[in-house]
Amino acid sequence: MGTKQRPLKRIVCILVITLILGWQAMTTHIQPIQADTQERPLLLAHYMPWYQTPEISGQWGWHWTMDHFDPSQTDEKGRPQIASHFTPLTGPYDSNDDALLEYQVLLMKLSGIDGVIVDWYGMENFRDYAALNESTGKLFEYVKKAGLLFVICYEDQSIGHMVDANRLTAETARAHGQEVMQYMQTHWFSDDAYLKVDGSPVLFTFGPQYFKSSTDWENLFSVLETPPGLVTLDKHMVSGSLSSYPWPPMFGITMNQAALEAYLEPFYRKAGRWEYIVGGAFPGFHDIYQEAGVRASYGYLDAEQGETFRFTLQMALDQNPDVIQLITWNDYGEGTNIEPTEEFGYQYLEIVQTTRQAAGDLPFTADDLRLPLQLFKLRKTSAGDVEVNTQLDTAFDALLTGNRDAAAAIIAAH
Repeated sequence: MGTKQRPLKRIVCILVITLILGWQAMTTHIQPIQADTQERPLLLAHYMPWYQTPEISGQWGWHWTMDHFDPSQTDEKGRPQIASHFTPLTGPYDSNDDALLEYQVLLMKLSGIDGVIVDWYGMENFRDYAALNESTGKLFEYVKKAGLLFVICYEDQSIGHMVDANRLTAETARAHGQEVMQYMQTHWFSDDAYLKVDGSPVLFTFGPQYFKSSTDWENLFSVLETPPGLVTLDKHMVSGSLSSYPWPPMFGITMNQAALEAYLEPFYRKAGRWEYIVGGAFPGFHDIYQEAGVRASYGYLDAEQGETFRFTLQMALDQNPDVIQLITWNDYGEGTNIEPTEEFGYQYLEIVQTTRQAAGDLPFTADDLRLPLQLFKLRKTSAGDVEVNTQLDTAFDALLTGNRDAAAAIIAAH
C-alpha cells in the first residue's frame, strides 16, 4: 500500500505547490520592522554562532565538549553527552548548517521574535573566531530571508585574548579594532535588515572589556562613515554610549525573584533617563562550567517552570523599551537557552508568542511552532534529493509568508 500512496502524495504536493506559487505572486516581501517605525518593543534574541559537529565542520566544537564531554556518547536516557544541562530538540547541531539555520529563523518568525543580536568575536583566524564569523555571515543570510533584523554584539575581549597570545601588541590593538569596525561597515551596517536608530547602525558590546574609554571608541569609530550607537553591558557604560542593557546578575550564588528585582528595578530606573532603552528577559541560569572542569559555576537561577522568563519579560515590557533582549537563544553552556529543548519543549517560545499575540500583530499559533522541526528532519532524511528539497524550499517560503496550511500539506506529504 505504501508504494502506491507515494506517487499520489507527490501529485497532491505538486498541486499544493502550484497554488502556493500563485498565492505568493500576489504577496509582497515582508520587510523587517525598524526601531524608527516600531510601535512596540523589538524582541531580539541574543544568539551564539559557535557550535560545530563532525557532520558539517569535521569535529565537535568546544562549546559542545568543553574538552570534557563526548557528544558521540549517550547517557542513560539516550541523550548525547554535551556540555549542557539541556538538549536541543534537533540534537547537538552545527551553526553553519543550512537546515539548522532555516529551522531557527522559522521558529523566531513564528514565535514573534523580531531578530537576533549575534555574539561576535571578529574575523581574525585566531582560536575559533574565523569559524564563528563564517557562521555569523550565513545566519544573516537566513535572517534576511525571514524578514528579521540583526545586530552585532561585539566581544572586544577578543582583542585582549590576541594581545595575551602575542597575536597583537598593545600598540597594534587599536588599529586592529578599526579594521574590525570597517569589516562590519562593509558587510552589515548598511544592510536594510541591520538594526538602526535615526539612520545610524546600533552596535552592542559584551562589555566593553578591552576598549574601556570613550576615547577608545571614538578612535575606533573615526574610520566609519556613520558612527554606530554603542550599547554596552550594564555597569560598563562609557561616555557617549547610546544605552546599556541588563544581564542575569549571577554572583556565584543561587538567585531568586527577590534578588532579580533588587537588580532590575535600579537598572530600569537608571535606564529611564536614556533616550534609547534596552530591557532584558531571561529564562534562568544553569551553567555547566564546574562539571566540565572549566571554572567555578557563576551561580544558579531556577526557571520556575517558565515563571522566571515571564517575570523578567513582563518587567521589561512595563518599561516600554525600544528593545527587549531575550537572553539567550542558545547559550547551552550557561543554560539560558529559550530555543526548544527536550527539557522545556516550546515553553519559552509560546510565552513570546502569547506576548506578541496580546499586541494583536501575530497570526501564528503554538501548533505552528512544531512545523520547523518537522521540516528540519525532512531536510536531513532527504539530503541529496533535489525534488523533495525543492518542495521543502516552497514549504519554507510558505511559512514565512503566512501560508501555514500549504506548508503543512507539503510537509505531511513526505
